[in-house]
Amino acid sequence: MGVKLIKIAVVYFLIGISLGLYMSFTHVFALSTVHVHINLLGWMSLALAGILYLLFPHLTLTSAAKAHFWLHNLGLPVMMVSIALAIMKVSPVFFLIATLGGVVTVLGVFCFGYNVLKNLKTKA
Repeated sequence: MGVKLIKIAVVYFLIGISLGLYMSFTHVFALSTVHVHINLLGWMSLALAGILYLLFPHLTLTSAAKAHFWLHNLGLPVMMVSIALAIMKVSPVFFLIATLGGVVTVLGVFCFGYNVLKNLKTKA
C-alpha cells in the first residue's frame, strides 16, 4: 500500500505542478485553491502516508489503512474537480459536490490518524 500511495502522490505532484505552471504562463490564478489542495492533500499527504506505511508495514494490515486509502483516493479527485468547476462557474451545485468530496477525504485522513495513533507503538 505504501508504494501505491507514493505513486499516486507523484501523479498528484505532476498535476499540481503543471497547473501551477499553467497559471504562471497565463497569469490567471483563479485555480490557486485547487493547485494548493492538489499539492498538499495529493502530493505531500499521500507521499508522507506512503512513507509511513513503508516504514511501519503493520499499519497497512488494518481496516483503518484500507479505509484511508479508498476514502482519500475517492474523495480528493471529486473535491478537486468540483472546486475547479465551481470556481469556473459551471454550476453552483459543484460547491456542494466539492464539500461532499471534502468530507470523504477528511474521513479518510481521520482513518489514517486513528490508525497511526492506535497502532504505532514505541519500542520498549
